[in-house]
Amino acid sequence: MKKVLLILCLLISGPTLADEVQVTIDDFKQAPQVKPFFKNSYGYAVFPTVGKGGLGIGGSYGEGVVFKGNQRMGDTSLVQLSFGFQAGGQAFSEIVFFQDKRAYDKFTSGNFELAAQVSAVVITLGAQAKASTSGTSAGTDHKHQHGTYVEGMAIFTYAKGGLMYEAVIGRANA
Repeated sequence: MKKVLLILCLLISGPTLADEVQVTIDDFKQAPQVKPFFKNSYGYAVFPTVGKGGLGIGGSYGEGVVFKGNQRMGDTSLVQLSFGFQAGGQAFSEIVFFQDKRAYDKFTSGNFELAAQVSAVVITLGAQAKASTSGTSAGTDHKHQHGTYVEGMAIFTYAKGGLMYEAVIGRANA
């Protein structure tokens, strides 16, 4: 009887954040434009699922994990508020790479705000079109989708589902 209860509890509980983070890392490593960042970055933050929605006023939220090298250092969350023309909802995964200790320390210092000029590079995994954190986008041409560090950070994202139209002003905290 105890074994049956244990199996039922494991089935009901679903994947843990650690499981979701590992699956997300494995997914991102499949994208050729992301692979070099895993090898060369000081660290990174992984957000397996960020939910985003809005109608005029919007927001997004996701929980993640911060790594220094390949060592898990702690948990983090992403909160964004936005105002402007927007309608819909979407879910996406996101990874933020830190070029050096300075960028890592800035991100992990407490209440970090992403600068307006830092934007996410949309990647395509498989044959699906993907959406970025700054609006809907589609593409399968990897030659034109590459990431670079801006202010010590490089951000990649891929859509998990949903559709969102937006032309907004936003503020993101991580």
